[in-house]
Amino acid sequence: MPRRPRALIAAAHGGPTLVVTLVALALAFAIGLPGDRVALVTVMIMLQQLSIGWSNDALDAGRDAADGRDDKPVARGDLGARVVLGLAAAAAVGAVSLSLALGPAAAAAQAVLLGAGWAYNAGLKRGLLATACYAIGFGALPLIVTLSAPEPRPAAWWAIAMGALLGAAAHFANVLPDLDDDARHGIRSLPHRWGARASGLVALACLATAALLGVVGPGRTTPASALGALAALALLVAGTIVLRRAPRSRALFRIIMGAALAAVVSLVGAGALIMAPS
Repeated sequence: MPRRPRALIAAAHGGPTLVVTLVALALAFAIGLPGDRVALVTVMIMLQQLSIGWSNDALDAGRDAADGRDDKPVARGDLGARVVLGLAAAAAVGAVSLSLALGPAAAAAQAVLLGAGWAYNAGLKRGLLATACYAIGFGALPLIVTLSAPEPRPAAWWAIAMGALLGAAAHFANVLPDLDDDARHGIRSLPHRWGARASGLVALACLATAALLGVVGPGRTTPASALGALAALALLVAGTIVLRRAPRSRALFRIIMGAALAAVVSLVGAGALIMAPS
């Protein structure tokens, strides 16, 4: 792949962007959205996540350069911060436009996730509201999908709670390897105040609760939800072991992300039950 497209993908946090987009796609299929709405939801979430990722790297370029982050294309000079911020704004406009085509309720839910991501990048990441940005944003993801139906309905409470718990766990896991670098720049969110070991424990507890909700929330167990719960349980046990030995390791981050994806499998496995009763 040519250098510039590769840099653009890296600046957009390509891995997480792809994962969130695929989760939205899976949820849309799970609740039985028509094909055209599945496509709209998927492209909308992709643009939304590209916008959040690009704005993050553009706004953090100075700090990342000071920390010598050679994994950040903007910080190492492969891309201009203004160009990337412009792309982030354009992607946000695209996401909003597509959300409006899905109806006002879906547009409002989409605005919550997009707004939470931009608010985090713009400064809330530095304080106690950082975790709330993740929890509120990802709690809105099931709502975006269910409100995109031809006859919009809210997501079930347990599906929203799972999204919020997975978002909180993702925040704690994401910052664990960078606690010292963040502290030098005055970032004092909950993980920085509580430390690596306590933060890892909180992330694992959030994931355990999410996995439990994925089984008991729908009121019946499907093969997919059972498989997801068992996988999450195995990963949580592994995470507990790693937490005791190396709480700041990338291994713990990967285990937490794996457990989060396993919980998502449980959520998708619930199918149409994700939607609140009419």
